[in-house]
Amino acid sequence: MKKAWEIEFDLLHSSKPVVLSEEEQAWKGIAAFESMSDLTYRMKWASNVPGSGAPESVIVGAVQSMENMGYDVSEAEKMLAEGLNAHAQNDMRRLIPITCKLWNLFGKLPPLPFHPYRDFPVYDSFDHIRKNATFPPKVSIDLSSSRFISQMYNGWKAQIVGGAFGTALEGYVTANLREAFGEIRDYVRTPNTYNDDITYELAFLESFKKQGAAITSDDVAMEWVGVVPFGWSAEEIALKNIGAGIFPPKSGWFNNPYREWIGAQMRGAICGMLAPGNAEEAARLAFIDGVVSHHNNGVLGEIFNAVLVSLAFVGSDVRRLLEQSVQAIPADSEYHSVVAEALGACYAGSDWESVWQALEPRFHQYNWIHSYPNAAAEVVALWFGNGDFDETMHIIGMIGYDVDCNAAQIMTALGIINDAVPSRWADPLGEEVLTYCRGMKRMTLRELAEDTVSACQNAAR
Repeated sequence: MKKAWEIEFDLLHSSKPVVLSEEEQAWKGIAAFESMSDLTYRMKWASNVPGSGAPESVIVGAVQSMENMGYDVSEAEKMLAEGLNAHAQNDMRRLIPITCKLWNLFGKLPPLPFHPYRDFPVYDSFDHIRKNATFPPKVSIDLSSSRFISQMYNGWKAQIVGGAFGTALEGYVTANLREAFGEIRDYVRTPNTYNDDITYELAFLESFKKQGAAITSDDVAMEWVGVVPFGWSAEEIALKNIGAGIFPPKSGWFNNPYREWIGAQMRGAICGMLAPGNAEEAARLAFIDGVVSHHNNGVLGEIFNAVLVSLAFVGSDVRRLLEQSVQAIPADSEYHSVVAEALGACYAGSDWESVWQALEPRFHQYNWIHSYPNAAAEVVALWFGNGDFDETMHIIGMIGYDVDCNAAQIMTALGIINDAVPSRWADPLGEEVLTYCRGMKRMTLRELAEDTVSACQNAAR
């Protein structure tokens, strides 16, 4: 094996001088890099969600999220005003430095000692979670049975359906969705399978196929950088951190204001699918995956969905599975306070909309991509849908917020429980799954299900 200096020495001494014409010189290409850089910074201040067109400003969301986590953001909010002015004037020489100063400030914001966030412990190890969570006993499953293979297929099908349904609706609230579409009981446009949510689940599956139960967060991180060409919010920060040599768990929290948003929660299903009937193992896998890009409550969100999907293989009472999934979250965590409050509201309520109207004000200070309002939305839809595929889709669509993430996760559980997906939802999508993952741009649902079943079987040997 050559030393680094030998490789460079050979390169230098093998290089033969050439004279490039003006057209062959690379200077003109810099304009393309400038345009790309400008677009990247502008998108932090104003962009539209690819699937729904909803407006968003992730830099404003970053400041909002830091306050949610108990930091004094008064200086950051002053800089927001400057940045929004520079953005409106398309003054990139002002906008880019302001953006960079804001990002630097996120790592220096002073904590607010009496903020409610400080009333809850930080959960940054799985041992800590396991000591304070209640997992139901493992239930053994025949991983070669035709029922298990069918459940896996229908779980994936339901996830793809839920994502396709919700992609057109995310970033809006009930009143505006109803004004635009009435009662949503079907796709509002021709569905497709493109979705950023599934990208990270496919990466986890690929890593698990190689490593099995011995999988580590570093394994997942390496799969991410190999498979995922683009990220947003928490995942973008994590990919940049990993690319700079900052590995998990630091990649999930370092200068990442989005670390408690929905990005980990939206990919818990794959961990449940790879640990069928074993809630604690599903939670462990979810922690391994979650810390790549998230921290504390953000990771607990992934555990919540992983446990739900794991239990779906061995239970049929959706409300009971929901209660068990809430119990799998440490009772003294802030995340537990959210899902427990939502569950309590369901116990006391008579219909989804009145319950959601009572819960929604709790989340006014949270971004629509934060894990909390979306976790509450999942609880309400599961409770009042009560196992009915159509009604659960109706409720999760009408609530709004990050609909594709929410629908994909909870409908995976329903697809598994019911071992079926209604044809009116499945037929418009067909069998082909198209993604933007490197090396996995085209597959079928059957192949995806078989890969997942095989990964489960290999890990159990």
